[in-house]
Amino acid sequence: MASREIYYEEKRFTISYEIVNPSKQEAIVILHGWGSNKEIMKKAFGTTLKKLKHIYIDMPGFGKSSNDMVLETRDYAIIIQRFLNQIHTKAYIIMGHSFGGKVATLMDSPNLVLLSSSGILVPKPIKVKFKIAMSKTLKALGLKGFTNIFRSSDVKGMNHNMYQTFKHIVDEKFEDNFKNSYSQAILFWGKYDTATPLWTATKIEELLPHSKLYTLDGDHFFFLKYSKFISDTITRSFLNDIS
Repeated sequence: MASREIYYEEKRFTISYEIVNPSKQEAIVILHGWGSNKEIMKKAFGTTLKKLKHIYIDMPGFGKSSNDMVLETRDYAIIIQRFLNQIHTKAYIIMGHSFGGKVATLMDSPNLVLLSSSGILVPKPIKVKFKIAMSKTLKALGLKGFTNIFRSSDVKGMNHNMYQTFKHIVDEKFEDNFKNSYSQAILFWGKYDTATPLWTATKIEELLPHSKLYTLDGDHFFFLKYSKFISDTITRSFLNDIS
C-alpha cells in the first residue's frame, strides 16, 4: 500500500492506493462505490485478471484518502486522472462500482466496466421524501443541529465536505455523459439491486453507444460472489491480444 500527493484547485489530496501485478504492461484501474474503499474491490478481484496490472484506489474522502473540499463527479475524475499521470499509468480498462462507475465513465478509457453503476436518478421513496421535508423544516425553524437524525445512512459520520459532496453527486443528471462515451463497455448488475435498480442498467445500456449488459443473481454487492464470471467476461472481451 502506498500514497501520493495530488494537487487540485489549490488543495492537496493524499491518495492511498495499491498495485497488484506491477510488472504487467496494461493496467486496469478499479474504483469503489460511495462509502466504500479499495479493500472491498481488491477482495473481489485481487486474484483475478492476471494479465493486467491492477490499481486499487481510495477515492478522495474514503478509506485512507483525504478530501478538504466539496466535490462533484467530474472533480473526482480529474483528481484520479492526475494521480494516474503522476504514476505514469494509462488505464487500458477502468472498472467502477456504483458511484465509482460514474467516475469511471468520465475517464475516457478505451474499455469500461460498470458494476451496478449509479448515474440514473431513481425516484425517492415516500420515506426519504418525508425525511428531506422534515430536515428543511427544522432548518427553517433554526434547528439545524437536529437535522442529523434525518440523514441518509450513506452520509452518517461524514464531515461537512463529504456530506455536501454527496448532495451534489446524488442529484447529478448523467445521461449525456453515458451517451457521449466512446468506450467499449460491459455492464454487470445484480438482479435484486435496490440501490441502483435493474431498470437503470437497461437505461444505461441504451445510452452507452458500445455496451453489453449481463445480469446476475444478487444485490448491490453481487460482484463479490461473481468476480470470476466478471473477470472471465472481461478477459474474453478485452484481453485476447494481451499475453
